[in-house]
Amino acid sequence: MTVRDINEYEDLLAEWADLESGLGVLLSNPGQSQQFFNRVVQYDHWMQDLMKRDADVGLYLLFQLAGNSPVGYSASHALVCSVLCHLVAQNMALPGPERDSLVRGALTMNVAMTRLQDLLSTQDGKPTRQQQEQIQMHPAQGSLLLGKLGIQDALWLHIVSGHHDAPPNTHQPDPELDTPIKRLIHMVKLVDRYAALISPRLSRAGRNATESARLIMTNTTARTDPMAHAIVGTVGLCPPGTFVHMDNDELGIVVKRSAQANHPYIAIVGDAQGELLSAPRLHDPAQSEPRIRSALPAASVRAQLKHAGVLQLGAHIAPVQALSI
Repeated sequence: MTVRDINEYEDLLAEWADLESGLGVLLSNPGQSQQFFNRVVQYDHWMQDLMKRDADVGLYLLFQLAGNSPVGYSASHALVCSVLCHLVAQNMALPGPERDSLVRGALTMNVAMTRLQDLLSTQDGKPTRQQQEQIQMHPAQGSLLLGKLGIQDALWLHIVSGHHDAPPNTHQPDPELDTPIKRLIHMVKLVDRYAALISPRLSRAGRNATESARLIMTNTTARTDPMAHAIVGTVGLCPPGTFVHMDNDELGIVVKRSAQANHPYIAIVGDAQGELLSAPRLHDPAQSEPRIRSALPAASVRAQLKHAGVLQLGAHIAPVQALSI
């Protein structure tokens, strides 16, 4: 389902909000949830159904949410990470069981520090020593907790327990990344870091999407890391929902991925004088000027957009899967 009018936009937005809210309750009170495994699977299937309707609209809504508000950070972060893992798994044609372990690991990787993660997102200042200890211990504690809650998927548990280890050597590729465990843990680490970079906290603003993509590329094995390339090749350098500064000083927002990672479809929403346009216009920078000069952190843009109208511009553009980078 694409966004063709305000009613479809509000319905879709409400579904994403309900999904995030339900996930937040589950992750905040895992021990109080009966059939925890079934609930996680339910949320995974719900997410997949929403992405099948329109993956670009899903990314747009998620990146707007992740880039604009630190409230409920843990659930928002888990949802963004699981969506990215789901899309990358599709593009890499991962076997179904690996895809399930990857996505469900991303949904639950911070289950042992959900409340702390929400607190840290609004905390002015660095974590205390006690908080640092909890951060350090949360992967192992999360895996143990999931086991007690009935999770028997060994790969899922390994992903959770290993997602915060030191990153792979930045100069030499890890020869063990071809094994499912190493490969999927590495993917979750990259996605976790990418999503954290774009999201604001009280102590710091989120980075722009392009800078975040480049950081995960350069801080890994760079050009030899297929996982980093898979992320950028899936969502692009400027994913849907990213504000962009055009080279003629107009303000735009990405509405749809194209076959080229650096040339997504743009809705031009503001003029060079900083005024919002009465009606946004669709622009393809791959075909004509203006081009994208830079991505912008969402927190740096104060414009109150009518997102339903913006998303309608991309309703008739055919979706793409793999991008050229």
